[in-house]
Amino acid sequence: MARARRSTGSAQETAAAGSPSEEVAVTTSGAIDFASHHSVSETIDRLESLVRSSGLLLFARIDFSGDAGRAGLPMRPMQLLLFGNPKAGTPLLVQAPRSGLDLPVKALAWQEANGQVWVSLNDPEYIVRRHGLSAELAQRLAGAAELARKAAE
Repeated sequence: MARARRSTGSAQETAAAGSPSEEVAVTTSGAIDFASHHSVSETIDRLESLVRSSGLLLFARIDFSGDAGRAGLPMRPMQLLLFGNPKAGTPLLVQAPRSGLDLPVKALAWQEANGQVWVSLNDPEYIVRRHGLSAELAQRLAGAAELARKAAE
């Protein structure tokens, strides 16, 4: 099972999440980070496959480090995948138009200086709080973190 860090609260906190090897760190950024057992490219490939097999739309794949390299700038590997489901996301946008700042879902795979690869996304709970979404609509965001976790395994 992938290690995870959840960044949602105002204080640094660590708690068990599912298994002894899985860790959740709570900070103020509103992000969840899953440690990946794959390269950045492989992690995003795996996530893209999961997105497609789940019937979700893949809106874009951005290779930040590739773009940086073409511009002559050094950067550790980093790629972003934008995905979602208009049937799930549109009601959120109707209730809270600014939720479009967080939709479609964005998953970022990136490599630390020590070589550890992470896949990060906004915590669905953070998005719900940020935009004052109803509990019913919040359920529409629940699956994204699970896809990221599976991609990281």
